[in-house]
This record gives sequence, structure tokens and C-alpha cells, in this order.
Amino acid sequence: MMWIILVFAGIFEMLGINFLNAYVNSQKKINLWLMCVTFVLSFILLSISMGALPMSTAYAVWTGIGAVGGTLLGMIFYKESTDIKRILCIVVILASTVGLKLLS
Repeated sequence: MMWIILVFAGIFEMLGINFLNAYVNSQKKINLWLMCVTFVLSFILLSISMGALPMSTAYAVWTGIGAVGGTLLGMIFYKESTDIKRILCIVVILASTVGLKLLS
């Protein structure tokens, strides 16, 4: 159950990054509020998951989901580079994140 909570924490982190980018580009207050809400939810869920998971594993998985998700959102919605080197780095982060899950 804590792994599911941790995944949702990572998803909210990813959404927070997306709303941060939307706010920087548009300066609309709704994006600022959505960013704050999603980051707060992300931290709350991360702290809950750390009640049962080691801090180092939980933090690494949380940041991995946020980093990969943020990068993929940037590629899909903001036309950022889809260079093969970036994609290989994403694969390494994903493999490391899955590896932490399998070893925990």
C-alpha cells in the first residue's frame, strides 16, 4: 500500500512541475495555486510513505518519478528535445527506480 501512496506522491510532484512551467509561461494565478496544491499533496504522501519505507528508497523513487514524468511531459506538451541520449537517461532512471522497488 505504501508503494502505491509513493507512486501518487511522485505523480503529484510531476503535476506540480507541470503547473510551475505553466505558471512561468502564462503568469496565471490558477497555475500558481495548482502548483502549490500538488506540491503540498506530494510532500504529504511522501511523508506518509516514509512511515513504512526507508527514507533513501522513498526519496529516490519519488524524485525518479518526478524527474522522468516532468521530462516526458516536457517532451509531449512543450516540444522539448526527444534526443536519443535524453531517452536513454530516462530509461536508466526508470530502471534504477524499478530496481529499488525490487530490492526493497
